[in-house]
Amino acid sequence: MRTTLTLDPDVSASLDRWRVARGLSLKAAVNEAIRRGLSALEAPPEPAHEPYRIRPWTAGRLLVDNVDDVAETLAVAEGEEFR
Repeated sequence: MRTTLTLDPDVSASLDRWRVARGLSLKAAVNEAIRRGLSALEAPPEPAHEPYRIRPWTAGRLLVDNVDDVAETLAVAEGEEFR
């Protein structure tokens, strides 16, 4: 079948890069791209994944009252030898 097809500039550029990288003619590249696209459109949708759930975990009470003082926080967490 012979037909005229007008491609958007971005589609044309992508198709041309893909075609050149594989050494295909324009006709072969367009047919392959349409064939793959139609297969993807006809395939059943993938099942939705369940959302990842995070279980809360209690780490205990906070050992430092003011975490704005990094030196004090490190002293409590790692001991005075960190300096």
